[in-house]
Amino acid sequence: MDFPSIRSLQKLPFTPNQLRITDPKDWNLVIKHHAKLNNDQAILTTYTHMESLGIEPDKATLPLVLKACARLNAVERGRKIHWSIRDTGLIRDVRVGTALVDFYGKCGLVDDAREVFDKMRERDVVLWNAMIYGYVGCCCFDKAISLFMRMQREGLKPNSRTVVGLLSACRELDDLRVGQEIHSYCLRNGLFDLDPHVGTALIGFYSKFDVRSLRLVFDLMDVRNIVSWNAIISGYVDMGEHLEACNLFVRLLVDGIKLDSITVVAVVQACAELGFCKLGMQIHQVAIKCGYRNNLFLVNALLNMYSDCGVLDLAYRLFEHVPNRDVALWNSMIYACIGYGICDEALSLFISMRTDSIREDERTIAIVASSCPDLSDGVKFGMSLHAHAIKNGMEIDNVSLGNAFLRMYGELNCVVAAQKVFDDMTSSDIISWNTLIMALACNRLRDEAWKLFEAMRATNITPNSHTMISILAACDDETCLNVGRAIHGFVIKHDVSINLSLNTALTDMYINCGDEAMARNLFESFPDRDVISWNALITSYVRNNQGEKAQMLFTRMISDVEPNGVTIINMLSSCTHLASLPQGQCLHAYVTRKHSSLANNLSLANAFVTMYAKCSSMQNAEKVFKLLPRRNIISWNALMTGYSMHGRGNDAILAFFQMLEDGLQPNAATFIAVLSACRHCGFIEKGLQFFQTMVHDFKIKPELVHYGCVVDLLCRGGHLNEAREFIESMPIAPDASLWRALLSACRVDSNTKLAAPIFEKLVEIEPLNAGNYILLSNIYASAGLWLEVRKVRTWLQEKGLRKSPGLSWIAVQNQVHSFAAGDTSHPQSDIIYENLYSLMASIKESGFIPDIQGVLNEEED
Repeated sequence: MDFPSIRSLQKLPFTPNQLRITDPKDWNLVIKHHAKLNNDQAILTTYTHMESLGIEPDKATLPLVLKACARLNAVERGRKIHWSIRDTGLIRDVRVGTALVDFYGKCGLVDDAREVFDKMRERDVVLWNAMIYGYVGCCCFDKAISLFMRMQREGLKPNSRTVVGLLSACRELDDLRVGQEIHSYCLRNGLFDLDPHVGTALIGFYSKFDVRSLRLVFDLMDVRNIVSWNAIISGYVDMGEHLEACNLFVRLLVDGIKLDSITVVAVVQACAELGFCKLGMQIHQVAIKCGYRNNLFLVNALLNMYSDCGVLDLAYRLFEHVPNRDVALWNSMIYACIGYGICDEALSLFISMRTDSIREDERTIAIVASSCPDLSDGVKFGMSLHAHAIKNGMEIDNVSLGNAFLRMYGELNCVVAAQKVFDDMTSSDIISWNTLIMALACNRLRDEAWKLFEAMRATNITPNSHTMISILAACDDETCLNVGRAIHGFVIKHDVSINLSLNTALTDMYINCGDEAMARNLFESFPDRDVISWNALITSYVRNNQGEKAQMLFTRMISDVEPNGVTIINMLSSCTHLASLPQGQCLHAYVTRKHSSLANNLSLANAFVTMYAKCSSMQNAEKVFKLLPRRNIISWNALMTGYSMHGRGNDAILAFFQMLEDGLQPNAATFIAVLSACRHCGFIEKGLQFFQTMVHDFKIKPELVHYGCVVDLLCRGGHLNEAREFIESMPIAPDASLWRALLSACRVDSNTKLAAPIFEKLVEIEPLNAGNYILLSNIYASAGLWLEVRKVRTWLQEKGLRKSPGLSWIAVQNQVHSFAAGDTSHPQSDIIYENLYSLMASIKESGFIPDIQGVLNEEED
């Protein structure tokens, strides 16, 4: 017989032309050899040659061929083999039948697997196991357990492999009782002590239910391998017991167990959750020592750990030192940058990724889409990203990617685009509905949001707590209180679970709609309030200009939970509104004490720049700005706005050009800051040049506020007619503020001829604003037209209008004192007015005579 040696078998690809093999036994031996080498493709090639020669496999070889088909997902090839043996004796062999059941199960054809199983006359435990695993692999967990029950009724004794598969089914079904029965069966029949895989499966099962049982199983195991250790450590991580996972890892090292990359990945995740950066760095060193430096799964976990622990520079350094970065690692680095608010850097990484010929996946697109709302040209880039995904053949109607674009358009307030994405999705889930409802609600399209909610109820999708949170977002003022109460009633009537998030949303709704008592009742009565709950109520107080209550709540909060960056940003907004510099400095000291630096939270750092600027401390604003390792467009805008408020127009313009040198593109808010600086400082020509630059060079579409700055610039230069012509030529309808700016300018030149028609336009827009009447009255008073003054006062009386008194306030030792003209309610009002009269007397003695004609007219009205 001309049969090759074993050495030649390892070297040659077998074809009929190269090896003249005619004996079926020899062909079967070749297939077995390929099986030992795990060369599935060679197995199928050899089997094809056998078929062409009319040589049939034996009952020991055919299962190897079917296993190769399963691993290669060669469904049609496997079906053809099944068809070819259906009328032979091979089909009745239990090993062949088992291989067919296993093949169909692994290819997801569980019904075909069951058909083969039912036709088998002889069934051993291995065949039953193959069918049970087929059901488990296809997520038919109930059927797997039913088959196990039938197996026992037919008198077959399950083995350790059976129970491992069944425990996986019980875990997925959340069936603790059946899992415990299987556990008892293992103990009665000695399976637990004989096979460590059983103990490992029990650990995996209990990790979804009971941490005590999880540890008890592990402690009772006589034989533990690294898989067992990985199961217990991963189980603790899954159950949120991260500290115990770290303790077990230390015990593993002490016991001298050789760890693997799975162990390291699990404990790195625990360190990330606990913020144990130093331990994470030590584990990083262990991983390098063990030769896992190039394990991308581990590198990814380490990168996420450094990012979560607030050391983005270490994450970036690790990323840069990986030679062969895969798409998952790029995704993690981009996601980390977005999490730190440096979306421009994330965008640069995305561009670099494509330059390095790494093809982005759907997760990349979803991550980058989440950054668009924070980009200066987010709408434009988001639409380009959407088009790019379609062009590259990505399934936009896929639920996960569709939801990502739905969320992006919603946050960008592009409701029409969001609606189109939703309509184009062939399959939508609860997240899709909730996201679109939230987008409609946040854009004050209450009726549309409610109609969509009703349409959702008509489907088979049941509203959940997130649905109610989304619809509650539409209830944001006093007119919506009854609707908000109706939604609350719906939640109770339909037994929607009121979790912490929904309770927070209801609290937010009630306080925004003016029912503070109900809001506080919901807040105080809910146990285990987290930082988000506190933040929501503080934010509501800040949004409703109740800074004192926000500060009192913050004082309570720090004794209950630790504030986060969102808390501090909200409190800084309160300080900014109240111009309370001491409170802002206290917050700065608190953050410095807790986190040592603002470098890792750019949003928070920008908030401090804004606070200091608006509280008249530009020196501190500049100091915070200069300490930032990275600056985004918001950082520069905050600085320029500060310069503008303090009349430092040249500094604002200089900062604008420095920003351009740093490679950042200005946005609409940038030009508001620069134009305001020019307006305040009288830089009329420069201001007009900047407006032209914005429109023509940077292609930014002007908004009303930009037009308002130009109108003010022209008015300050005395070009009132040009200002009026500019307003009338605007492509968008002017609002009252623009006409009011022009009317105010008429007072300087006593231009009563121009004032009258402007006033008429103001009355059309704001018929009930008494301030406009007072402004016209003062213009007439300045011109000495007292008859016209009396006429305007008569109009006010006939319409029953009164101007709301202006308020001023001052914060002294964390207490805010507010005042109105003529107000005597303050306990120290006598002393205050005494000092006021003294100041007035001092002013007159200095030779200053105030023009109080307009003021007198206002007070009379």
